[in-house]
Amino acid sequence: MSGVAEGKRAVRRAVLDARAALAADDVREAPHALARHALELPELADARTVAAYVSVGREPGTRPLLDALRVRGVRVLLPVLLPDDDLDWAAYEGADGLARAGRGLLEPAGPRLGREAVTEADAVLLPGLAVDAAGMRLGRGGGSYDRVLARLAAAGARPPLVVLLYDGEVRDRVPAEPHDRPVLAAVTPTAVHRFGGAGGT
Repeated sequence: MSGVAEGKRAVRRAVLDARAALAADDVREAPHALARHALELPELADARTVAAYVSVGREPGTRPLLDALRVRGVRVLLPVLLPDDDLDWAAYEGADGLARAGRGLLEPAGPRLGREAVTEADAVLLPGLAVDAAGMRLGRGGGSYDRVLARLAAAGARPPLVVLLYDGEVRDRVPAEPHDRPVLAAVTPTAVHRFGGAGGT
């Protein structure tokens, strides 16, 4: 294993341990604070289609944000994990339209729109574990979103990329590899962090 890969594993472990230790009140309040900050982003103000995701476990909660976007009239696309770990997409039709899938994930039960549907997004909200001062995002390591970002680049699509995190997960540096792409911003429960104009694909 390369030094970068080992470094990523170490940061992932540290972040997941920190998330496991979060107070229940912080976990409960974070989704509403994240939604407030995210909805103030100019990149979301005029978005007609936003690709997002349903948080699970100790991830920063996304449900209030998904519902607020839908109330705004935004078409929200949510991922559907495929057997090869790539992502298909389906429209969010509200909490009642979510079904439990493999790996504990919640996915929309409606019609699948295809892997390329993400290229229609005006903004993409990404899960992550950490981001650094250059906007380099650290994911869980499954590679699903690496494929999504590569698909956007191949299609010439450059939607703003925004990662949703807890406070303390914005770091000076995270290990990065050549295929990693920077995000435009990170939203935490207390702030929006912007990174040097990066964040198209």
